[in-house]
Amino acid sequence: MSVVISPSILAGNFLNLQQSLDIINSSEAEWVHVDVMDGVFVPNISFGFPVLKAVSAYCTKFIDVHLMIEQPNRYFSMLQEAGAQGLSIHFEGNHHLHRDLAEIQRLGMKAGLALNPQTSLDTVKELLPSIDHLLLMSVNPGFGGQKFIEDTVKKVAQASALRESLALNFTIQVDGGVNSDNCVRLKSAGADNLVAGSAVFKSTNPQETIAKLKTSI
Repeated sequence: MSVVISPSILAGNFLNLQQSLDIINSSEAEWVHVDVMDGVFVPNISFGFPVLKAVSAYCTKFIDVHLMIEQPNRYFSMLQEAGAQGLSIHFEGNHHLHRDLAEIQRLGMKAGLALNPQTSLDTVKELLPSIDHLLLMSVNPGFGGQKFIEDTVKKVAQASALRESLALNFTIQVDGGVNSDNCVRLKSAGADNLVAGSAVFKSTNPQETIAKLKTSI
């Protein structure tokens, strides 16, 4: 089974981001993952609007933006104008999520709901009909290169079963520590979209790594 691969530029070459985007553009990846952090919601600061605008202008893939920031609804329009095609916002710490998810879709972007590892699927069941994709964090958010949390495989399977029982069609995305050792189990559990950073950009042949992540069974 083939899944969507979304290489994360957080693991790319910051001194030559164009080189990292060339790797993605020439690969079988369908999406590029852009982590936006504010140093408040998570203890790290990453990309802002100028970088996102430059990435979206150059990259030929779907621009997948993961917001790890306080009050993300302040920036939806600006992010759309900067080139975001999908926005994922966190359940944790955010209010009025139904409204925010609807606003993301109204602006023409795919709406994603992101969950930290400790957040139960039961707490977000009522939000699932409002989303295009469910982003399950398989590390604690804020930094790249962390070790994969093994319980995520079980959580993916639970999300897949819940999706089927509710007759919904949101996709399931996994972000954090994804590599060739766990991608088969994630796909078997029901994951449709894998975010991969270090596994891609620290490999000797990133394009080949992406191809293997897509097609390995």
